[in-house]
Amino acid sequence: MAGLRSQQGIYSCVRKMMLALLAVPAMYACAQAVSPVIVEYKNKADGRIDFTNNTLTPMAVVLEPKSFSITPDGNGVYRPLDSTINLQLSAMSFRIDPGQTYYVFYKAKATKLPAWFTVYAVFTAVKHAKGLDVRILLPHTVYIYPKKPLSKNRDEISIASATYSPTLNRITCDVVNMGPDLDRVQEVQITGGRSSQTEAGFPLLPGASRHLSVEWKSKELPATISLRLEHSAVPHSILSAQLREQGESVR
Repeated sequence: MAGLRSQQGIYSCVRKMMLALLAVPAMYACAQAVSPVIVEYKNKADGRIDFTNNTLTPMAVVLEPKSFSITPDGNGVYRPLDSTINLQLSAMSFRIDPGQTYYVFYKAKATKLPAWFTVYAVFTAVKHAKGLDVRILLPHTVYIYPKKPLSKNRDEISIASATYSPTLNRITCDVVNMGPDLDRVQEVQITGGRSSQTEAGFPLLPGASRHLSVEWKSKELPATISLRLEHSAVPHSILSAQLREQGESVR
């Protein structure tokens, strides 16, 4: 029994240590802030980023500008800043004392529009804890649009194969942007019977696609999915997976 209690005590201590280590990055992430997170400009960018340190220790910050693409699943793939983007920052690295906010001003223009990039802020404690070096990355993303859309054809954004699976209670579809313009889906609205559901929007890069998989929370069958853009909407009917299978079996 004594050996068992000893093992249980060891496991308890290890578990507490693991939980404490997992809590450290979360604590630092909540204590740091970058504002605003997303901004949009026309023709060129001229803005300010606010970096706030809400911890009790001084923080060192290094800025890393990145270009990026977005996979169909919505994950960002980052790379060095494209040579077509000229970005000027008032500071690339600085220190923020506890409870203070540091301001960085910037200007950006691109030889080709639309353009987009992210300025990542890498936060690290000035005084490193022994055996623990936590780095927190927080983004400030910039989208630059041309003064006028490059295309007047709003049919270049479409929804393909919107399907509902009653077994999984999920709606899946693919959104495609065949045009040269950068668009932002303001929100996604799904309706069925008397039920409606709204999901967060997302950026839709030129020539890119986005795969959506949304949980449908109503017992009624969903009928329509609609993308709300800045000046228009793109609706599409939803086909139940069971109905589609029945149709294919008839053929």
